[in-house]
Amino acid sequence: MFGCECTCWEDISEFCPLEPEPFSLPSPMPKWPRGKAFSSGTIRLGDIEVLKITEFERVWSCSLLRAKVHGVTFYRPVGIPDGFHCLGYYCQPNDKPLRGYILVARETVDHGSCSDHSHVTALRSPAMKKPLNYKLVWKADSDQNGSGYFWLPIAPVGYRAMGILVTDSPDEPDVDEVRCVREDLTEDCEPCDLLFSVQPKNARYPFRIWTTRPCKRGMWGTGVSVGAFFCDSFFGMEEQLDIACLKNVDHTLHAMPNLDQIHALIRHYGPTVFFHPDEVYMPSSVQWFFKNGALLYEYGQDRGEPIKYDGSNLPCEGCNDGEFWIDLPDDDEARNRVKDGDLESAELYVHVKPALGGTFTDIVMWVFCPFNGPATLKIGLMTVPMTRIGQHVGDWEHFTLRVSNFTGELWSAYFSQHSGGGWINASDLEYIEGNRPMVFSSKCGHASFPHPGTYLQGSSKLGIGVRNDCARSKFYVDSSEKYQIISAEYLGDGVVTEPCWLQYMREWGPTIKYDSRSEVDKIINLLPFFVRFSVENLIDLFPTELYGEEGPTGPKEKDNWVGDERD
Repeated sequence: MFGCECTCWEDISEFCPLEPEPFSLPSPMPKWPRGKAFSSGTIRLGDIEVLKITEFERVWSCSLLRAKVHGVTFYRPVGIPDGFHCLGYYCQPNDKPLRGYILVARETVDHGSCSDHSHVTALRSPAMKKPLNYKLVWKADSDQNGSGYFWLPIAPVGYRAMGILVTDSPDEPDVDEVRCVREDLTEDCEPCDLLFSVQPKNARYPFRIWTTRPCKRGMWGTGVSVGAFFCDSFFGMEEQLDIACLKNVDHTLHAMPNLDQIHALIRHYGPTVFFHPDEVYMPSSVQWFFKNGALLYEYGQDRGEPIKYDGSNLPCEGCNDGEFWIDLPDDDEARNRVKDGDLESAELYVHVKPALGGTFTDIVMWVFCPFNGPATLKIGLMTVPMTRIGQHVGDWEHFTLRVSNFTGELWSAYFSQHSGGGWINASDLEYIEGNRPMVFSSKCGHASFPHPGTYLQGSSKLGIGVRNDCARSKFYVDSSEKYQIISAEYLGDGVVTEPCWLQYMREWGPTIKYDSRSEVDKIINLLPFFVRFSVENLIDLFPTELYGEEGPTGPKEKDNWVGDERD
């Protein structure tokens, strides 16, 4: 896994980088309603109990000369309570506020007694053991920054290491510094975000620092991120890492919030969604859409059937087989009225689910718009409004709040943008009225973004793509007040009643039959020859929903309903 063990970084910065300042949310967190283990500080994963440490001491920092990156700092967790053990060290970029965590763990099973546990449990090996020793996997020398030494714990047979240690001296760490975890309490992890990369002198491959995450994620995933980092000099994605993540074998998910706590979280963190001041196609409630003339069509039938206010006459379950779809009213006046939406009735539809083995809660907020407007292309200095490309009936967009179940603290947010999107740390969000983030919905397309501005879907380097224009305006929906919880499966049957329309698995809009390519070709023919090839390639990469080729499906048909967000 590692290309070499020692090297010298000639490009290390002459100055020791400044340590990042700690980040905290704009306002104190409230006292959450009573429940089980949510926000209690510790979470039981089966044979071990874990606690999140967010206080660190600096071990070693590095940055590069003539580089745009600001370097990284490696930290050792401090303030570990008696009985708990470190599992690894933490690393983060120097240009970000200090905000991360390392899980520390203690065993919950008394192996010397069978009084409270089954005989089988009592005979198991300890949940954690000290490493046998360490392997020096990398060394970096610098006259200005000193030396950094990277150590991989060598786990006993049947155990796995959780993270890398860093020292500023060549002395091997004490084996009591960390613990390795029994193999059945772990899962495989994978590299996630690249924090740092440097090409050492005379080395074949660069040395890289990664964050890690469980390989299997989503609503029913049991992998728990330790918060540690991974380093390598060559990594093939098909290979297994030398470190692992934890596994939650306690299927009760006792640290997830109860219904009262969910409402409290939404009231405290619920974002305000701002629509562009020139937005034409506003959101509405699903009920308003049905009540104002939305029609259900069945394949082979010429006329649509009015949909009942609660959606109870929609075909439920099944799959998206093309047999049914929803469309706007037949009457032109009613059709145009419904296209415009109804901001007053709009509300956010909330799906609450476990994340990262139940150590986090994902609050997924869905926005419904009766109509998605045509796209606007940006080609260099040219802005070209489309007449039809991008428009479709029934637009579902969403964003996700990820909350730590250790403390109830907002940790990050995911912004869905057409067929993509990305996670944003809580430290990089904009807030309004306390700890409520702002979400900016793009003009006509309704994709979600964390800041106002113009975002290109395409090639920002070439200045060619689809414009997503976002701005604050008087048009907004406050999700902390206007929301409806539509699903929280982990709470059990009967706690949250899912609406009838949520079980409708077909399309919320008809297939639009027009030659979208002909409109694009007209634009391409007006362009200078040297940019035509780039534009044609980008058009082929645009998601199908941009062309309005088929209506979108509802929330339960999306991959992220059960799976993790795309990233």
